[in-house]
Amino acid sequence: MNLVLQGLATDRTQVERIAALAKAKRVVAISERAFRCERVEFSPELKSLAETAAFEAGLDCTFIEPGRRLADFKLLAMDMDSTLITIECIDEIADMQGLKPEVAKITEAAMRGEIEFRESLTRRVALLKGLDANALQRVYDERLQLSPGAEALLAAARESGWKTLLVSGGFTFFTDRMKSRLGLDYTHSNVLEIADGKLTGRIVGNIVDADEKKRTVERCCAELNISSRQAIVMGDGANDLKMMHGAGLSVAFRAKPVVRAQADVALNFVGLDGILPLLAA
Repeated sequence: MNLVLQGLATDRTQVERIAALAKAKRVVAISERAFRCERVEFSPELKSLAETAAFEAGLDCTFIEPGRRLADFKLLAMDMDSTLITIECIDEIADMQGLKPEVAKITEAAMRGEIEFRESLTRRVALLKGLDANALQRVYDERLQLSPGAEALLAAARESGWKTLLVSGGFTFFTDRMKSRLGLDYTHSNVLEIADGKLTGRIVGNIVDADEKKRTVERCCAELNISSRQAIVMGDGANDLKMMHGAGLSVAFRAKPVVRAQADVALNFVGLDGILPLLAA
């Protein structure tokens, strides 16, 4: 295997130390911030040791098969809240009602997998009943920001000819705007019911939960006539795990421990574009 180490400010000395721990045969600089340690004899024990050492050094650590390329993939599928963007939109909407702590607590429990997502979303949306719908635009204008590396990743995706999918347990108000703003190919998310300019506290139609996220990725792959192994799937919460399973590359971005443990790649420090050095080998 190759071991790729990357950080926001990467010290070559720290890289060499971890490479020695992994008994790498060679260390190659991919960029100023990313290094590839080649011909590493992979084992679960080494993975644990390397990840611990890398985390302490502020580095992201990924074991990946040699020769993986951008051209191996055709679809980039991303979660929205806390993945493509830095916020949880529903928490920020709730803040307009003075309910952010209560809603955020449910959000966190759902992302850790402690509450079933469908139940958690129903409970959270109910708390928004009566809120002026203009709050959605305020959240978009005042609080929504792209995660670091998002634009660089999407530029690379376009250059590589990938299709892009934003599939979210969040809301169409935001995914529609992200699609237009970023030139995404597909989006799928929940519809907030609005009546007389107010949120009703209900979702219109079926809820986009973990199973629906997985089905959405599968539908896109079928439409593109590609295998799920040609998809990169990125997320941060427990409700992303089903769609990540079976992907050619599953990526946990600033994710909960349960997600980091099951993903092929865990990006804790670098931006979304941290997947690009992995595919330069």
